[in-house]
Amino acid sequence: MEGALIARDRVGVQDFVLLDSHTSETAFLNNLRKRYQENLIYTYIGTLLVSVNPYKELDIYTVTQMQLYRGVNFFELPPHLYAIADNAYRVMCSEYNNHFILISGESGAGKTEASKKILQYYAVTCPTTEQLQIVRDRLLLSNPVLEAFGNAKTLRNDNSSRFGKYMDIQFDFKGEPVGGHILSYLIEKSRVVHQNHGERNFHIFYQLLEGGDKDLLCWLGLERNPQKYAYLIQGRCAKVFSINDKNDWKIVRKAFSIIDFTEKDIEHLFGIVASVLHLGNIQFEEDSNGHAIIRDGTQIKWISKLLGVHLSILQEALTHRKIEARSEEVLSPLNVDLAFYARDAVAKAIYGRTFTWLVNKINSSLANKDSTRKTVIGLLDIYGFEVLDTNSFEQFCINYCNEKLQQLLIEMTLKAEQEEYELEGIEWEPIPYFNNKIICDLVEQKHKGIISILDEECLRPGEATDLSFLEKLEEKVGDHAHFVTRKLADQKTRKSIDWVDFRLLHYAGEVTYCAVGFLEKNNDLLYRNLKEVLCNSKNGIIRDCFLLSELDNRRRPETVATQFKNSLMSLIEILMSKEPSYVRCIKPNENKEPGKFDDYLIRHQVKYLGLMEHLRVRRAGFAYRRKYELFLQRYKSLCPATWPHWHGPAAEGVERLIKHIGYKPEEYKLGRTKIFIRFPKTLFATEDAFEFRKHLLVSRLQAKYKGCLGKREYKKKREAAIKLEACWRGALARKEAKKRTWAVQIIRKFINGFINRKKPLCPENMEFVRLVQYNYLMKLRDHIPKNVLDKSWLQPPSILEETSEMLQKICIRSLVRKYCRGVTAERKVQLQQKVVASAIFRGKKEGYLQSINQPFMDTRLKENDVNPKVLQLIHGEKIKVREEQLELSSPQTSCVGVLELVCHTDGAICDA
Repeated sequence: MEGALIARDRVGVQDFVLLDSHTSETAFLNNLRKRYQENLIYTYIGTLLVSVNPYKELDIYTVTQMQLYRGVNFFELPPHLYAIADNAYRVMCSEYNNHFILISGESGAGKTEASKKILQYYAVTCPTTEQLQIVRDRLLLSNPVLEAFGNAKTLRNDNSSRFGKYMDIQFDFKGEPVGGHILSYLIEKSRVVHQNHGERNFHIFYQLLEGGDKDLLCWLGLERNPQKYAYLIQGRCAKVFSINDKNDWKIVRKAFSIIDFTEKDIEHLFGIVASVLHLGNIQFEEDSNGHAIIRDGTQIKWISKLLGVHLSILQEALTHRKIEARSEEVLSPLNVDLAFYARDAVAKAIYGRTFTWLVNKINSSLANKDSTRKTVIGLLDIYGFEVLDTNSFEQFCINYCNEKLQQLLIEMTLKAEQEEYELEGIEWEPIPYFNNKIICDLVEQKHKGIISILDEECLRPGEATDLSFLEKLEEKVGDHAHFVTRKLADQKTRKSIDWVDFRLLHYAGEVTYCAVGFLEKNNDLLYRNLKEVLCNSKNGIIRDCFLLSELDNRRRPETVATQFKNSLMSLIEILMSKEPSYVRCIKPNENKEPGKFDDYLIRHQVKYLGLMEHLRVRRAGFAYRRKYELFLQRYKSLCPATWPHWHGPAAEGVERLIKHIGYKPEEYKLGRTKIFIRFPKTLFATEDAFEFRKHLLVSRLQAKYKGCLGKREYKKKREAAIKLEACWRGALARKEAKKRTWAVQIIRKFINGFINRKKPLCPENMEFVRLVQYNYLMKLRDHIPKNVLDKSWLQPPSILEETSEMLQKICIRSLVRKYCRGVTAERKVQLQQKVVASAIFRGKKEGYLQSINQPFMDTRLKENDVNPKVLQLIHGEKIKVREEQLELSSPQTSCVGVLELVCHTDGAICDA
């Protein structure tokens, strides 16, 4: 992008308003050329975008680029189609009003691609949910379907829209796309049966033959080679290298499934497409009476099958015409020429009405069922101005449409802007411009315009011809400055106009139209018996398109030109009710070559698109204007005096507001009802201040709201805490009361037990006795004797004396047993010896009691006390004193002696 480029001489300026020589057409073209050569195809004229078709892919339509332009002020980034789309979206969301983006230019200038890029931008950048994604997919995929059935290769464009399309994208209050609606205008039905050299029929025919699988083609009775079909080869370019019909077929098939077409719908739709191809191959021959007959019935059999009509009735309808004569109907045979006319009329009728059905089907798929108010952004992608070698009825309608759109631009920009300055009392130097209302009136004026004269010729009785129509034109509008025929032209001009031509001087230049075929195409009549055949078709789409009620209506239908004029008037009303944004597309050369800049061609487009006038008005005028009430309502928060409410007149409030902001006198003007801001930077500074202020206000609101929420939550928690505390205190009080009640009962029970403690065990004293027993036993546990010599014992209560005695005996026995089990064998022998000694020496030896606790020794003799000879004799054996073995007199003695010895051994006297 040029944001990274600083050499202005090389890349030009990104807004023509910034040109020094803003009145010079040459300077305008030079700036456009510089930018085009650097692949900078977009340039602003204020808020209008000029786009030059690069005829090649540029890396400026990525998701990254979309995010870059999302939510950014209009002039902050280099010019781009996304900036126009985003600005329309943001203004729609902030001001809650409807917008439309008018994309205009010649055929081949890139209008269709521009509308697709805008649609993709909204699909990527708008908020979405899973349900909304379905709507987005349908919006996006409606394009390839409509292009397949409504676009074709022409000499100037490989994907030329042969119908006008206006699409409303519906948004809810959150800015989310929730639906859409499409209006179509004047599908070029004549292309179905005839194409100029170098052009093709509608894309769908070639896509079906190239991409359809073998079984489908077999079921439709088609062959893959397009050269086999008369309706596809008249332009002699069935194959085009720049168009991938097979890949496009896959996209269309995918789109059908997303847009909610049933398999039956698709089957009937392809049946109609195949029927058109079969119709083109029907050949009529002349019989002996000069009447048309069909000798080869192969094609008509396929048509009969695919459309669900009776074979013989269809054949009769193609070769005969039903004429009403008073109260009866007569079949009149057709000659070969009329039979071919009838055949082509059927092909055009079923294709044209099928296209209308297709648009309605897509609309039902896109329809939003929610009845709440929606805001919309409209996209108008309509045929560009066309000047061909031979210009017929279709070019006349297309160029008339462009005249109306040019008039709309003039009224909504140039004329309306200048008139507004005058009404508001703003000093203004009027800018001269060409008002093409005079040309629109020439075409559409009641009773005097070309369309009225054409209808008059079509409807009048008698033999009306194209030449009689031309004569009527010369008679009624021959004196008009923008109309000329060969008869009315001067000598010099006459050479370039044929006898069957008339020339109109459009805003885009002179266009010569061939009047041949005007009446036929304007009438677009289908023989009644052919219409009856189609009304009885078993094909669901044909049955929806050709209603039986049409047969009962004897009134002549409106002509094609009148229908188109009325629909165009309705479109203008729709556009006038919305805020406009403009994209002007320019075709850089006739050969679709990238990088080639044809000065003559581009100068012509700049002139008829009114870009220089638009630039002069923008340069001399004001970039922004708003009613005082709206301006004050939006920006009142920027001034303390106007916030939050201003109670005086809005104009005074605005004046106070802008003085507080700091506007300089040259930056604005105050009109009678509006404020006018001259420079975009002034508005952007105000908008930035508003955004900053909005964040502050939002932060304050959020703080207040969060405080409110916090206080509300605190009160809620406090009330809950109080309630919990009350409940908990109640629970504690009940628990405490229960505990006291229980304690009273226990105390009462034990007092009663104490009173009755000496009675035998009974319910009155059982609890008390158990408690006494428990307490005694627990205390006794800590006061049990540690050995048999310990005579202490805890004094028992009276009711436990017997139990205590028993426990004492058990304890002593346990201690004795424990002691006895702890005596070793050696100790036992010694004790036995002590018992024997005790029996012998008790009461007979002094100090016996002191020595009884001393253990016996093996010997009391030391080696020094023994004679050495004795030691030598015993050879080192240990000397022991042998005690006489004593026998115990009785077992009792023995036991008594042992117990006594035990007691003495422990150093105490034991009575037991």
